[in-house]
Amino acid sequence: VRLDWPRAGRVTVLCGAGNNGGDGYVVARSLAEAGWRVRVLGAPTRPGGDAAAARARWPGPVEPLDAATFRSGPRPDLVIDAMLGAGLSRPPDPAIRAILTAMVGLTVVAVDGPSGLCLDRGILPGHPRGALPDDMPRAAMTVTFDSPRPGHLLEAGPALCGRLVVADIGLSAFRRRGRITALWPRLGHPGDPARGEWLRKTAAPAGHKFTHGAALVVAGPPGHGGAARLAARAALRVGAGLVTLAPPASALSDHAGPPDALMCRLADDARALEAPLSDRRALAVCIGPACGTDRAAALLPAIVAADRPTVLDADALTAWARAPGPLPRDTVLTPHQGEFARLFPDLAQCLSDDAPDAPGKLATLHRAAARIGATVLLKGPDTVIAAPDGRAAIHSDPHLPWLATAGAGDVLAGLITGLMARGLPGFEAACLAVRLHGAAARLHGPGLIADDLIEALPALIRDWR
Repeated sequence: VRLDWPRAGRVTVLCGAGNNGGDGYVVARSLAEAGWRVRVLGAPTRPGGDAAAARARWPGPVEPLDAATFRSGPRPDLVIDAMLGAGLSRPPDPAIRAILTAMVGLTVVAVDGPSGLCLDRGILPGHPRGALPDDMPRAAMTVTFDSPRPGHLLEAGPALCGRLVVADIGLSAFRRRGRITALWPRLGHPGDPARGEWLRKTAAPAGHKFTHGAALVVAGPPGHGGAARLAARAALRVGAGLVTLAPPASALSDHAGPPDALMCRLADDARALEAPLSDRRALAVCIGPACGTDRAAALLPAIVAADRPTVLDADALTAWARAPGPLPRDTVLTPHQGEFARLFPDLAQCLSDDAPDAPGKLATLHRAAARIGATVLLKGPDTVIAAPDGRAAIHSDPHLPWLATAGAGDVLAGLITGLMARGLPGFEAACLAVRLHGAAARLHGPGLIADDLIEALPALIRDWR
């Protein structure tokens, strides 16, 4: 038995009536064998089930599972929460709520998930969406099995779960590969493009700049060029062979500075984009960062007609929301919460719905992507990426508050564009870009500005595993 608390002390194990409680009895036996003083509180189990069998193998007494009994004993060094498991969708009954309140301030390890947390949606049924009530204990660690559940990673989940440990119990050889990927703590397999050799181009065939694709980033009016430049620099740093900015003539001076590796092509109107968009060499397009809503609306038809891999961000999202229409076959939309509400006003209501049967963030993003036939990336500390074919990914990292800075979203849009230029489909490009974005922020640390994300990329890609 490997213990994260190596000093044997006093532990109280709280076992519910179902299989989660059965796991609790197994934990109790293991801790007792390791020298801990174990106290077990348990609810009655259904005769003949696995939980009942696990309870029968526990050699010690089982006290009633209620708050009065819990409070009556000595203060434990550790509490094992094995009361409620993965099937919770409604508020816990008052008896369990009272125990949870009594656990506040104690060191808690949760089995599968903290009791009271919906592991499908990451919400606390019975509480307002996004609430983290003071009478709800925070686990120091949560141990789940085989793979994370969406609720571990979404909304209130990370704050309640603490450190998430995913224990391998040998199911991978028997289960069908799922369609939900947790980008935390890792993504991929030996052939995944996230491997460092591909990012560093050391696994790529010899060639020239167009072997690695080209990116076109539409820039906006005078005085607003910074956002497009951030996106273009990010696309260049992530490996696109050639990156071109397309500003109006009036904003040309915004782009006179370095890096000199960025190309510039004037685009006052849609006709000016026809030539670069008609080049049959690999090209991905980014439109939106500080582009201006009217300018985006005027240029979008030409981009849609060219049918190139495309990233729609910022002002382009607002322009498209005002006049929805067809999109290029491989399109990634990168809204924040407010932009998502403009794009999908009916679905945005689902993200604030407290009803027990309301769809969670993951299901809502699935609906959005299927509706428009494009990949949708909803930005936030729990970023969700959904593809129109039903795949989804979650990148959960609530411990990067310094990433909330002007221009960070422009950098992300540029990363996705650069990776699409290099040949990754939109969903895979969005997944890898989000990982790189978060890793660059962590590498730099507090005090981050958006430019720092780009400057962190060379070292990050060099050491990427």
